[in-house]
Formats: sequence, structure tokens, C-alpha cells
Amino acid sequence: MIYVTKLNGKEFQLNAAFIEQVEAFPDTTITLLNGKKFIVKEDEKTVRMLITEYYQQIQVLRLIAEVEAAENE
Repeated sequence: MIYVTKLNGKEFQLNAAFIEQVEAFPDTTITLLNGKKFIVKEDEKTVRMLITEYYQQIQVLRLIAEVEAAENE
């Protein structure tokens, strides 16, 4: 889960695994796999960093690297 802030200042948790797209319109808009959209205060770069940190915490990025390494053997 990542913590982001709505435009009204309320912080909430969002499951990063369900994020399909992050855009700036200029407000940062997060689109989930189900089509639901959230507009947040954080900029696009910050949201990408939060997502990356989340995947590192749950070690998804390491697992992907291990699978790719095994496929190249």
C-alpha cells in the first residue's frame, strides 16, 4: 500500500498493485485497473517513487529479476 493525499488534504492508502496509469493533467491522476480514478496532491514523479518503494518492500522487483536471470541461463 502507498499513502497519497487527496486534493482536500485527506491522506489515504492505495494498493499499488492495482495502479494501471499515473498521469499529470496538470493534477496527478492515478487510474486503477478497474477504471476508478484518484486525483492526488503528490506529483507524478513522487507517485512513481512510492510505487517503486512499495514493490521493493514486497520484493516483487527482485523476483522479476530472478525470473529474467533464470530465463537467460
